[in-house]
Amino acid sequence: MFRGIEKILQGRDPRDAWYFTQRFCGVCTTVHSIASIRAVENALNITVPYNAEMIRNLIIGIQLVQDHVIHFYHLHALDWVDITSALKADPAKTAALAASISPWPLNSPTYFKEVQDKLKAFVGKGRLGPFANAYWGHPAYKLPPEANLMATAHYLEALDWQREVIKIHAILGSKNPHPQTFLVGGMAIPIDPNSQNAINADKLAEIGELLKKAKTFVEQVYIPDLLAVASFYKEWAGIGAGIGNYMSYGEYPQEAGGKKLWFPAGIILNRDLSKVHPVDHQKIAEYVDHSWYDGSGKHHPWDGSTEAHYTGPNPPYDLIDTNGKYSWVKSPRYDDKAMEVGPLAKMLVAYASGHAPTKAAVDMVLTQLGVGPEALFSTLGRTAARGIETLLVAQELPKWLGMLTANIGRGDYAITSNEKWDPETWPKEAAGYGFHDAPRGALGHWIRIKERQILNYQAVVPSTWNASPRDAKGQMGAYEASLVGTPIADPAKPLEILRTIHSFDPCLACAVHVVDPEGNEFINVKVS
Repeated sequence: MFRGIEKILQGRDPRDAWYFTQRFCGVCTTVHSIASIRAVENALNITVPYNAEMIRNLIIGIQLVQDHVIHFYHLHALDWVDITSALKADPAKTAALAASISPWPLNSPTYFKEVQDKLKAFVGKGRLGPFANAYWGHPAYKLPPEANLMATAHYLEALDWQREVIKIHAILGSKNPHPQTFLVGGMAIPIDPNSQNAINADKLAEIGELLKKAKTFVEQVYIPDLLAVASFYKEWAGIGAGIGNYMSYGEYPQEAGGKKLWFPAGIILNRDLSKVHPVDHQKIAEYVDHSWYDGSGKHHPWDGSTEAHYTGPNPPYDLIDTNGKYSWVKSPRYDDKAMEVGPLAKMLVAYASGHAPTKAAVDMVLTQLGVGPEALFSTLGRTAARGIETLLVAQELPKWLGMLTANIGRGDYAITSNEKWDPETWPKEAAGYGFHDAPRGALGHWIRIKERQILNYQAVVPSTWNASPRDAKGQMGAYEASLVGTPIADPAKPLEILRTIHSFDPCLACAVHVVDPEGNEFINVKVS
């Protein structure tokens, strides 16, 4: 899908870029805001105040927690959970199963019977809603009916939960999606203990309660469900590994200026956890040899372009020449190597770097599943890593709130830096980049500024890394490589393919078509 935001930005004030870049995607609005802000701050060498860094951590942290929970239950769980099987479950046995793995208060036979009756009503009326489009009864489903009913109940609970916890974005960002309070040099929301229109004790307390709710659901529902489901699918610890190269930009600044990160940055090559390589943005380049853009060869994002050049056929699109240009996605490479980005990459880099909270959480999950570290390089490992990252961030968010509160208590109300806000103080030309390790992985924005205006702007997003077509050397992207060797029980119902692709959490804004070798579409989506 082509939008051309990069071209729209040319000639505009760099300080306004973040507001436009939110529109790169209809889902990932917050993440493009922060990456863009950081790119401009990097170009102009602006130091962000401590309070602003902590507020940004709260905004992007709760975004990640909400995003990962929603992905697990509403975008990925039905690859493993058979809703129709839940109709056969014994609610009393379901309650016993749920109580054996978690103290969550809704673990009662009455509650699960109510959920089952609600599900039966959906089926009886033929109005399955979100449960309509799946391969029910597929032989690859393995969960017993009681586990399916438990997961279905939590699917519905997660809908209400996410609506509550994301209120933090309304408090700190004015709205969700498309937060309004980001600002080059800090945040545009004041701190004033004596004002109801600013960050004050009441708002901090409300955020604290919402963070408790987020943490409790992750600890008592998401993680137990993840471990329970994974225990029935351990063979997927040997499926879907992919390219074996992983990159994380690191995340969550712990001091003013954003130099010290809580999650470390790094690169792992060939699944070798004994060495973590540093990330050098100068080694990132994009190929467009198989993408519908002008040009060929590779270009660093500062020198990249986004000139659309569609060369495919008209509908029905079944004659696309895959030896030529065949995708709207570019092919980013690091030092000419394909990379996987996302929660697995972040957890592997943190684990191999000796990040203590990550090591403890990863080892806990591996022990409970009875598998070794090699299981991480798989579809199951990718899904588990997302849960581990969610747990770690959900547990750390209250600490960041405490750090912000303590700093305000010391009388520090600074929220913005006036440093270089006036364009008259800018150099004639400047260039910068902004990194954010978003829910879907390593996100980078690059900007060139000339005469106080944007000369060039490029974004290399996580799903571009993972979904990239082959580059000029024929190297596969992460999605394609991960599917090689996948066992499929029914080619007409490729549930196993969905499991691996969904384990990456593809961005909804990126186009995906499933076709057989003869070019016949399995799925045809029409927008009226």
